Amino acid sequence: MTPPAGRVALIVAHGQPSDPAPPEVEIAALAGRVAAHLRGWRVLSATLACEPALRQAVQDAGGCHMVVYPLFMADGWFTQTHLPERLAAAGASAVTVLAPFGLDPAVQDLTVDLARRAAAKGATELLLAAHGSFRSPAPAAVARAMAAKITAETRLARVETGFIDQEPRIAEVARDLGAQAVCLPFFAARGGHVIDDLPQALGEAGFAGALLDPVGLDPRVPALIAAALGASG
Repeated sequence: MTPPAGRVALIVAHGQPSDPAPPEVEIAALAGRVAAHLRGWRVLSATLACEPALRQAVQDAGGCHMVVYPLFMADGWFTQTHLPERLAAAGASAVTVLAPFGLDPAVQDLTVDLARRAAAKGATELLLAAHGSFRSPAPAAVARAMAAKITAETRLARVETGFIDQEPRIAEVARDLGAQAVCLPFFAARGGHVIDDLPQALGEAGFAGALLDPVGLDPRVPALIAAALGASG
């Protein structure tokens, strides 16, 4: 079904405060790939770490109602409180905020498929690496539910979760996994945690398995985001 002409979507990610420019480029490229699946939509993008970006996106929307897609893995403080406050401060008066990326059933099915493909190539164990949070239980709860879903729907003998920002840390979990293990980053993008912190933790653990690409970099993701936007009414 073709959406009404002039509909506006805004994909919002956290970004990287220490170096905001690369994530801005990455999410803009993602928005372009999503737009290719959505006739009649304008798909804008912004990260919260780049202060002017959200205000510019709201300005570019030209007062149109925006459907906001949070490129986050969990539904916590950032999506429920911080994002609405930032949208309001940027002048957005008419918005619909969808469920975040990590809670999309299609994205969760994709994650299971990635795990299943790894098992088909010989993996017997999987470490689902996630961000976690020392302040909120929501991110860990999503990751653990995802690990349980992978366990139930694949033939992997063992599925564990490890976190960047809470216990158990990735290095602690990875230390006990064998050479037939894979690490699947439950992240929406390739930011500093995936580029630096995750490989460092795996190296510290002496992890001998394979490190996969983050879930959010799978080539099927733009179509899944487009489908969520298109179903928003």
